[in-house]
Amino acid sequence: MNTPFDEEPHRRPGLLSRLRASFLTGIVVIAPVWLTIWLIWSVVGWIDSAVLPLIPQQFQPQQYVGINLRGVGVIIFLTFTVIVGWIAKGILGRSLIHFAESLVSRMPVVRSVYSGIKQISETVFAQTERSFEKACLIQYPRRGIWAIGFVSTTAKGEVSERAETSGDLLGVFVPTTPNPTSGFLLFFPAEDVILLDMTIEDAAKLVISAGLVYPNEKDPTQPPE
Repeated sequence: MNTPFDEEPHRRPGLLSRLRASFLTGIVVIAPVWLTIWLIWSVVGWIDSAVLPLIPQQFQPQQYVGINLRGVGVIIFLTFTVIVGWIAKGILGRSLIHFAESLVSRMPVVRSVYSGIKQISETVFAQTERSFEKACLIQYPRRGIWAIGFVSTTAKGEVSERAETSGDLLGVFVPTTPNPTSGFLLFFPAEDVILLDMTIEDAAKLVISAGLVYPNEKDPTQPPE
């Protein structure tokens, strides 16, 4: 006979709870795969719709195979881009680009649009060999509060000369959560920057997940266990 002071026996989850847990687990597994496939499929279709109308009708691939092959526009775009890049590296290509830019610079509205797009393109694509050096820990926005940052480079020129510090000044990008593409560029004295062993990728995951995905505590240079 049970008394009011007896502990309730451990109850097994009901059928509905188990189904709900299985459903959520399935969503976690399926969602990233489905979204990745959908995104790639959509981008390929968008490139095809932009490139294929520029191809003469007699050269359209569906004229020969009878069906609309998805991805042909992507192949044409990649081939054309590689050829243009190869030509642009030569003397003739550089001369043509310089001549075209001199013409664009004389057009008031077009000049502003072109220069802005060119600057963004060079930042995103032409400097892909540059990357953050290390993940770091800094005190921001005040002492006693710590934030994850990424060391970009050592400050040079006027920034380094005018800063009131006796040592090196490091440029640190402090990303926001959960969107790490926005953030703040801050300059810290080298002695105030604590370099971390974790990789750039693990530090980015830590920021994006709001601290939920943590690197391997035993060896930060390795993925989470």
